[in-house]
Amino acid sequence: MTRKYWVPAIERADKIIALLAQEPSSLRLMDLANRLDIHKSSMYSLLSTLESLGWVTKEKGDTYALGPTLGVISASYFRQFNLMQSFHQEARMTVRHVGEAVQLAMLDRRDVVYLAKEESALPMRLVSDPGMRFAAYATALGKIQLSHLPAEELDDLFPEEELEPKTKYTVATRTELYEQLERIRQQQIAVDRDEAVEGFCCVAAPIYNHTNKMIAAVSISMSSTVWKEKEELAREEIIRLGQRISQHAGYQKEERG
Repeated sequence: MTRKYWVPAIERADKIIALLAQEPSSLRLMDLANRLDIHKSSMYSLLSTLESLGWVTKEKGDTYALGPTLGVISASYFRQFNLMQSFHQEARMTVRHVGEAVQLAMLDRRDVVYLAKEESALPMRLVSDPGMRFAAYATALGKIQLSHLPAEELDDLFPEEELEPKTKYTVATRTELYEQLERIRQQQIAVDRDEAVEGFCCVAAPIYNHTNKMIAAVSISMSSTVWKEKEELAREEIIRLGQRISQHAGYQKEERG
């Protein structure tokens, strides 16, 4: 966006709100002024205006927190959030960068349900159209979502040790699946190489909502013949795509100390 019409006061107000979101009820006027390098008199005017509008509240001890107006705005935003719309909006960029198809899917017990797809310009087409189901344990889209389930729920979904193979490369046992899920849980990315369909590889990343809950996953799929050439780029781009859609859904990554 051009800065021709930029309003500095709004930018400063945005910085105040962002800082209070990170450290609610712990910062006074001078703390905010020092942290954001804003003059005390300007900070006073900004906080007074934001308080009058209900964007911030002044609490005991003269500290500040986010106000009720932001709660109303936030609730309205999440009511209007459209996962499919956000996917198509953001996935087109990923398709342009990687040149391969991108898919969106949700977990439904042992299956993934395909919700949407952005095709590439390549003549080869995926057969996993929206509405189709496939075994979650055989797909990157499924495994990234299975990796976030508690152990008891996984045991309920997979009571038997043996798993039905979809190709000769599909994970064959529950023990092997659980080992894969542990690695995926640590890496926050999942890959399947010829496991769902021979001749195709896939890499998937999670989508989180404003409660930090995984709600779906996105993937990039391609022919095994180009996988080695494009794997690194695909990994980077699918993580970025998952992060962008998660931001649309209100997700804020937890800071680790």
